[in-house]
Amino acid sequence: MLPQVLGFARTGDAPTLFGVRARHRWVHLVIGGALLMPYFLVGSVIVGSITPGVSSFDSFPRALVTFVVALPFAAVSGLVPIARPLLVFGARALSGVDPAALADGPARSRDARLRTSAWYTLHVALGGILSGMSLALPPFAVFLIVLPASPGLRHTVYSTSGPLSSGWGIACAPVAGIAMLLALAACSAAAGALLARLAPVLLGPSPADRLAAAEQRAAELAVRNRLARELHDSVGHALSAVTLQASAARRVLDSDPEFVREALAAIEETTRRTVGELDSVLGLLRQDDGDLATPDLAALEGLLSRTGLKVTCSLKGDPASVPELVSREAYRIVQEGLSNALRHGGNSPVTLQVALDGGELALVMENPLSGAAPVVRPGGGRGLRGIAERAVLLGGHASAGPDGDVWRLSARLPLGGAR
Repeated sequence: MLPQVLGFARTGDAPTLFGVRARHRWVHLVIGGALLMPYFLVGSVIVGSITPGVSSFDSFPRALVTFVVALPFAAVSGLVPIARPLLVFGARALSGVDPAALADGPARSRDARLRTSAWYTLHVALGGILSGMSLALPPFAVFLIVLPASPGLRHTVYSTSGPLSSGWGIACAPVAGIAMLLALAACSAAAGALLARLAPVLLGPSPADRLAAAEQRAAELAVRNRLARELHDSVGHALSAVTLQASAARRVLDSDPEFVREALAAIEETTRRTVGELDSVLGLLRQDDGDLATPDLAALEGLLSRTGLKVTCSLKGDPASVPELVSREAYRIVQEGLSNALRHGGNSPVTLQVALDGGELALVMENPLSGAAPVVRPGGGRGLRGIAERAVLLGGHASAGPDGDVWRLSARLPLGGAR
């Protein structure tokens, strides 16, 4: 456990104490030390105004006091909401933290701001200490390493007194220098590992962030479900209509060429329109934005003329007064009802009633039941579920099923459901 905390965990056969991740974390700590400098300067002004005298850069005890005074200013800076995205970017890029474990966006809640402030304060504190060590230890360690081989260095202030003034001290100096460099690397690895371990805790998503992310995913899922319904209704209806028209044309191919020409023209128009709708839906899926241009009740007449069925339509009220969202969903419900009639009712006539009834749009579609039982396709039944989902999302309801000797589809859509 201790080697892992200090960064000695192995990746393959190479220790990570001096690996790429360790170097990245050292850079991250040095950046923290650089961020500490403005606060340290403010702290040095405050300490100097209270106790004039030696500079904070010339006295270690005074520098330590200045360091302690500077940290609260860093903590206050970390409370700014926009600080979290910047800190998360650095942690993801240099600390080797799983990106999914960190939050996105500014810290909005009080708890998130406090945790971000704690992370920032710890980052600049450890970074300041490691930056000071990185500036001071390597030159002295190099001095110790080359001391036995450089007689001229033995008369410096470091080697005229203390352990370095004796022969055994000079002989052991290289070992001490190497140990200092290893200790610096170990401290850097340990500090980097500590920051990486605490990053998900202090920079991770708060409950409010998780709720916002869940709402975003739900919204995206709702859009994709809507696109799936559009594809099912549009393409399914087109295929049913084309199949019926092609079947009828095949039966009278030799006896009624004029009907065959009309059927082929209808097939061409249906497929061209459906390809356009399919391209619109797929384009929206690729872009993940924008709005899907779908037909509404204003296009109902064209839908009925292309379906290949004999449809008697009764329209009560002005379709232009129906809200756009309700009008689009009503069109798709009628389209799916016609598709079901094509699949299960053969060439049976269809009656359609569209009426504005108070604050609701009422749709009723009926066609005679054929003698044979309806054909159930593997994986089928999505159309009726789609109709029910469209109605429920608008605050209405829909039902479909046999009623005596007819199949009836009815839906009531509140006009106020277009939010």
